[in-house]
Amino acid sequence: MASQGTGYDLSASTYSPDGRIFQIEYAQKATENAGTVIGLKCKDGILLAVEKLVQTKLLVPGSNKRIFTVDYHAGIASAGLIADGKHLAGRARDEAINFRDTYRYPSPIKALTERLALYVQAYTLYSSVRPFGISSVLGGVDEDGPQLYMIEPSGVYWGYNGCAIGKGRQLAKTEIEKLDLGKDGLTVKEAVQHAANIIYKCHDDAKDKDFELELSWICPESKNRHQYVPADIVAEAGRKAKEALDDEMED
Repeated sequence: MASQGTGYDLSASTYSPDGRIFQIEYAQKATENAGTVIGLKCKDGILLAVEKLVQTKLLVPGSNKRIFTVDYHAGIASAGLIADGKHLAGRARDEAINFRDTYRYPSPIKALTERLALYVQAYTLYSSVRPFGISSVLGGVDEDGPQLYMIEPSGVYWGYNGCAIGKGRQLAKTEIEKLDLGKDGLTVKEAVQHAANIIYKCHDDAKDKDFELELSWICPESKNRHQYVPADIVAEAGRKAKEALDDEMED
């Protein structure tokens, strides 16, 4: 890449001779170095789970959250640069408010995703800005039921039944493929333990760093609003995930 990319990776608006934009590829690398994020689309709602790496024991527990509420019916989680994730979450809230003000009903998740993706893509067009160093998982429940999308730094977005981004994405995808997701699959409440198991299994490769498990859901238990999963449920899921991981290592 060094020989081909020399001089062509200084701007997000410059193509290399073989048709690549290196700044976008570098932004993708930033997302791959972050803690794992997974999203699951269940038959009665959406579950988001984050492996939030703790850089120092001096940090206040629960600070610098990586899951954000966009609207009553939608939430977003990002892997990559934390500040970029917070900025995009703020933009998502603005888009949701704008849609409500204009059309007088909550934004469909796909429409919200498309607006965000266009905003992200705009940051790949000009030499005065840089691409977002994040990939984001946007989930919610609208009139068409649960919806889950993933937005890449290039501005491309995809719809999923289950997706993973971040450092442990490959292992997480393998584990997610084993789950029964979609409109006839698991409930969100049933998926909580599976999500915790996946996050703990992915973290096993980065044992040198502590992490906090963040979970949020939109389901009947949360009255179909985006909320953080209660702390006692998260703690219980984490305890069982640790036990399952220990048992697997002993076997």
